[in-house]
Amino acid sequence: MAETLTTTVLTLKDIAREAGVSLATVDRVLHNRPGVRPDTVRRVKAAIERNSFQPHVAAAELARSRARRFAFVMPSGPNPFMQQIEAYLGEMSAWLSARRLSVETVTTDVFDPSVLAASLEALSGDCDGVAVVALDHPSVRAAINDLVDAGTKVVTLVSDVPSSRRHHYVGIDNIAAGRTAGALVGRLVGQKSGKVAIVAGSQGLRDHAERIFGFNQVMASEFPGLSVLPVLEGRDEDGRSEQVMARLLAKHADIVGLYNVGAGTQGVAKALSDAGRDKVVFVGHDVTLLTRRLLLQGVMDAAISQNPGHEARAAVRVLLALARGEPILREQEKIRIDIVMRDNLP
Repeated sequence: MAETLTTTVLTLKDIAREAGVSLATVDRVLHNRPGVRPDTVRRVKAAIERNSFQPHVAAAELARSRARRFAFVMPSGPNPFMQQIEAYLGEMSAWLSARRLSVETVTTDVFDPSVLAASLEALSGDCDGVAVVALDHPSVRAAINDLVDAGTKVVTLVSDVPSSRRHHYVGIDNIAAGRTAGALVGRLVGQKSGKVAIVAGSQGLRDHAERIFGFNQVMASEFPGLSVLPVLEGRDEDGRSEQVMARLLAKHADIVGLYNVGAGTQGVAKALSDAGRDKVVFVGHDVTLLTRRLLLQGVMDAAISQNPGHEARAAVRVLLALARGEPILREQEKIRIDIVMRDNLP
């Protein structure tokens, strides 16, 4: 499934039309020439700011023979965090238009390496740049390398494939995020002893594997009184996550902590509630409408948050810089994490 967000580019005429002035007036405002009333200057500048219009950028992009095309390969299914990234891409339409860019969203089963690889292969020769939420698998790695060999700029988003020849990774430090989750679970459990459960989408996703690694590092070194159970995989689906968690809760009466590595949060929460295990310390990821409600209700104890808007913008900016042969501002594109609890909900 694919959706194109924008294919047009703003011009000075568009700004003049929106501000209700002549093209000559817009030109005078842009070059700080006299003879324009202050309220007209304000109106023109407001139209420029509202549309994120940069005349030098627009002129350079219009000089190109065609618009640049980027594709974002995203997970199919109701993953709230991924839906937030897609929504932010939609909100960038004016910024994209000013740079003569079109962004297409392609949804696919990122948990199936053959399906994901086929989705990437289908983009060969069709896009200037691809951002992909990637499974770390040989066939996916080969598909990424083929795109790079064909001249496409490739950025991995949220989940990396570092052994591929992708040009850049946009996302958080997932080992650090997992270590943070481990510290939270261990400290919130306190003096209790018992078992800790982990639910992931797939250990084939690099971001999930790295989070689990960081989590286990902290649990082993700092909380030896807690025993970490083998990882369950729910494919980020509510129904499947509920089933695997319900079976685990029925088998282990001494579970005192839970780390939900990806999505499927609603299913995990329902399994806890149905089993009457609301006192289990529950740490997960991302601030969505669902996790916000669970934090307010006290079902979740903490969420490790990353900024989906920043990730969407960073991925587009990195692809554009790569396409233009410009340097990537690595510190600007660094994605930070925040610890969100009920008392500091944004």
